[in-house]
Amino acid sequence: MSLFLVSFLLIYGSFHLYFFLKIRAAHILPGWVLLLITAFLLCMIAAPILVRISERSGYEKLAILLAYIGYTWMGVIFLFAAAALAVDCYRILIWSAESFLHQKIMFQLGPKTTFFLPLVFALFVSVWGAFEALDIHLEKVTLRSEKVPAALNGLRIVQISDVHLGLIVRHKRLAKILAVVKEARPDILVSTGDLVDGQINNLEGLAEMLQEIKPSYGKYAVTGNHEFYAGLHESLSFTQRAGFTVLRHTGVALTEGFNIAGVDDTANRYFASQEHPSEREMLQSLDQKNFTLLLKHRPVADSKSLGLFDLQLSGHTHKGQIFPFNIVTLLYFPIHWGCINPVDHCYLYVSRGSGTWGPPIRFLSPPEVTLIELVSDSS
Repeated sequence: MSLFLVSFLLIYGSFHLYFFLKIRAAHILPGWVLLLITAFLLCMIAAPILVRISERSGYEKLAILLAYIGYTWMGVIFLFAAAALAVDCYRILIWSAESFLHQKIMFQLGPKTTFFLPLVFALFVSVWGAFEALDIHLEKVTLRSEKVPAALNGLRIVQISDVHLGLIVRHKRLAKILAVVKEARPDILVSTGDLVDGQINNLEGLAEMLQEIKPSYGKYAVTGNHEFYAGLHESLSFTQRAGFTVLRHTGVALTEGFNIAGVDDTANRYFASQEHPSEREMLQSLDQKNFTLLLKHRPVADSKSLGLFDLQLSGHTHKGQIFPFNIVTLLYFPIHWGCINPVDHCYLYVSRGSGTWGPPIRFLSPPEVTLIELVSDSS
């Protein structure tokens, strides 16, 4: 059993234990109902594992059903735990104030309230978040550069990221994403990783939907960590069938005055043994007079590459996907959404992602398709 799986079960199991302790302390249910709830919680802890087992065994409909139930519950239990922790912090503050002042303070919360407040919050946000996950925003960014040739003034780069095509993000969700892509009228379409989520054998018809988008300068993609989890060969085959050129530590002169380059996600060190040039070496091989667009899944600008590219497009973070999980993503990736000011004339834009991973829910982090319009300062 991998360290990741053990860590996941411990953390995810602790959320469920917290929920059980809260409902038991509320004294609202008889013992036999608590036993049923215990069985349900154990099933939900195991659900993500059962989803993958069902998917790999070819039981697609069962896997989809388990995914919707298990991953929706994952969102609910996370929101419950976050809200319950906030309520418990409030109770500790009240208790500390009472101990210091030696008198009772109003607004104390009993066990029933401390269970139902987080539960109502979690259920409300989950319903809200299910609709938010379908509300795909078109984010528009204008970037001015003297390296953009006058002939490419107004070039429209459209970015999708973290679509996570699989058991939950399927035809209807992809159709919504592609409708926004078409609205953006791309000259170039790029995918910055995690186009797929899990097994590739259940994605019939999705590559054909992506094929319909045919920008004048083509479509380019890089791998994310999920391309490796799903099986690199199968993921690359799907991405290429969808019409994308996959850039794996390679770059090309797309047209006069414009380079596009891409690197594999760092997950490749666990799954792939293929030798490749470093990011810096790859970028140095390109014409430095050209504007260089770098595609990279994780929003980390390599200090050794600064000055060798003009714009890096990334994803991966989902901006936390469900608040307050964005606090966690901020700890790992200080830049988890938006465009930052240039360092050595290098811009970095991080997408919130176009789909969802795990829970089909987003809260205070709506999905996006990004339109970057390049403006020539020489025009």
